[in-house]
Amino acid sequence: MGEAAPGRDRRRRGAPDLPDGRLLNARTDDAALTRVAREEGGRLLALLADRLGDLDLAHDCLQEAYAKAAATWPRRGAPDEPAGWVYVVARNAGIDRLRRDAAAGRRVAAQARVLETGVARDEAVEDPDGRAAALVAEDAEVGDERLRLLLLCCHPSLSRETQVVLTLRLAGGLTTQEIASALLLPDATVQQRIVRAKRKIRAARIPLTIPADLAERAAVLTDVLALIFNEGYVAHSAAAGTLTRVELADQAIRLTAAAADALPAEPEPAGLLALQLFHRSREAARTDEEGALVRLADQDRTRWDRAMIARGYAVLGRALAMRRLGPWQVQALVAAEHTRATTDWARIVRYYDLLIGMTPGPVPRLSRAVAVAEVEGAAVGLAAIDAIEGLDGYHLLHAARADLLERAGEPAAARLAWERAAALATNPAEIAYAERRRRACGA
Repeated sequence: MGEAAPGRDRRRRGAPDLPDGRLLNARTDDAALTRVAREEGGRLLALLADRLGDLDLAHDCLQEAYAKAAATWPRRGAPDEPAGWVYVVARNAGIDRLRRDAAAGRRVAAQARVLETGVARDEAVEDPDGRAAALVAEDAEVGDERLRLLLLCCHPSLSRETQVVLTLRLAGGLTTQEIASALLLPDATVQQRIVRAKRKIRAARIPLTIPADLAERAAVLTDVLALIFNEGYVAHSAAAGTLTRVELADQAIRLTAAAADALPAEPEPAGLLALQLFHRSREAARTDEEGALVRLADQDRTRWDRAMIARGYAVLGRALAMRRLGPWQVQALVAAEHTRATTDWARIVRYYDLLIGMTPGPVPRLSRAVAVAEVEGAAVGLAAIDAIEGLDGYHLLHAARADLLERAGEPAAARLAWERAAALATNPAEIAYAERRRRACGA
């Protein structure tokens, strides 16, 4: 458990939710539908919401298209353009629903006139928004649809907690269980927040647009993108089978880059992007040939992606040049320090002092304690860890404590701490690593 992501879903990995809650059958062997749902789902949802003018309707129609694909593709084969197929089916379903709603409205209006005049009339009531007619026109480009959806989910009229949950679900592609695991919340709480947020967006007619002033949404958008990257960097799903969900981590980097471009005057999205690039650059060295986790100190640095590291330094340099230091920039500075030939742990301790001053909390204190142990010894680090409250259910605290106990010459206590870390971890690679260290203590 050598490194934490910056800052649990038991269902089959990558399977999109269907309207009735079922999952794709295993016979849907092609990864085509899974890929569309995971990698293209947010973009398709944003595009549909833009076309249909209704987020709820867009979401329902997208789920309906997934269900139709799950029933059709195993028999006929996946189409050449799977995402386009899903979009067209979902859009047509939305058009049909709008037409049915318009027809129902005309029937109600006609009955009302019968009651008023005693004479039935066949006059059609025009669609006041003209949406149904507009939908049959040629689709036009709408820019970065996913960024638009992210900004919709981060609307200031929604609470901060709701913004995070809704963005992770709709734009990030995470399941309700994955969000609950990432935020340490009950599944039911997450589901309620999603439902209430969608209702509020519909009732308030919040538009799917990019506002002129993006600064007010920068902080929550950055936090949400960090959570998406975290889920990809260390998958919380036991069914993932690997340490990293590479496609999700890369998706988060792409979205963060788009956010940084859209917010050129805000340094924190760029700081987060640099942090993601530094972490992602180590991917090839984070596991061995058998998929076992390799802690940061033991990684083969020649396998790190130097081009990605260089990009991270360039992005971080632009952020720091704005001279408005924030938490994500500080964390990027810590990650950058690890890319050097020799890590300056005393400097890292000072960075964590800065971070704790900005965002007090137990997780930064844990990271600082680990850095202090490198400077002043295992005993001092253990004392710092034991003073932290509120992280007893956090597996990395017990992993860090176990490692320091081993270094302090207390194998029995270390064994118990590794056992606790293994019990709390959910990623298979992290569980296996803790078990391996536990057995070594016993030996």
